[in-house]
Amino acid sequence: MLAKRIIPCLDVNQGRVVKGVNFVNLVDAGDPVALAKFYNSEGADELVFLDITASSDNRKIMLDVVKLIAKEIFIPFTVGGGINNIEQIREIILAGAEKVSLNTAAVKDPEFITKATSDFGSQCIVIAIDAKKTGSSWNVFIKGGREDTGLDAFKWAKQVAELGAGEILLTSMDKDGTKSGFDVELTRKVSEAINIPVIASGGAGKLEDFAQVLTRGKADAALAASLFHFGELKISDLKEYLAKNNIEIRN
Repeated sequence: MLAKRIIPCLDVNQGRVVKGVNFVNLVDAGDPVALAKFYNSEGADELVFLDITASSDNRKIMLDVVKLIAKEIFIPFTVGGGINNIEQIREIILAGAEKVSLNTAAVKDPEFITKATSDFGSQCIVIAIDAKKTGSSWNVFIKGGREDTGLDAFKWAKQVAELGAGEILLTSMDKDGTKSGFDVELTRKVSEAINIPVIASGGAGKLEDFAQVLTRGKADAALAASLFHFGELKISDLKEYLAKNNIEIRN
């Protein structure tokens, strides 16, 4: 079994890191470059940078910020938001990112996943799935959680794995920013349905939440934002807790 990973997420809007609840009511959480540098020194295993309004605003990711972050950190770095062609992926990787995260463009054109993995390798392509419970199932949302596609999250996860994606970043929109715990059921069902790593996102509130999603939820990594941004939990303390609970983590 691969060691589990802890990943802070920088949701960026107009050049600032923000955090909200259920994808709305955003509040300022700081400068992305300063936060990235802090997490690099704090022991984060990876970092995710999401330009959360690039897709809905129909604009490109802020490459200048990506370049500045890449210069300051020495851990793997994933960038997402509004990416819809091969050239944009190339620009982001050349700017210093190891991986790109695709959501809206992948849903609209699933073959884009195959093209991207063919050009850059599966290890570079992360598919972000923003899922919200609708009745007894979970639907996939795009455009920063603004549009319900009607797609079943489990079927979509299986499809993107078959198309060559290297990893899934799975966010529970119902849990996002609530600090009430990850959606363990959603995460487990997706993890069991596919054979590629799943990053659990949405709902981290306390140490136990990470342990649950990494064990019962079968996630390969756990992502959090506000809990780390506002100093409520230190990554070093989290890793110490997980190790004491016999969960293998990266050093």
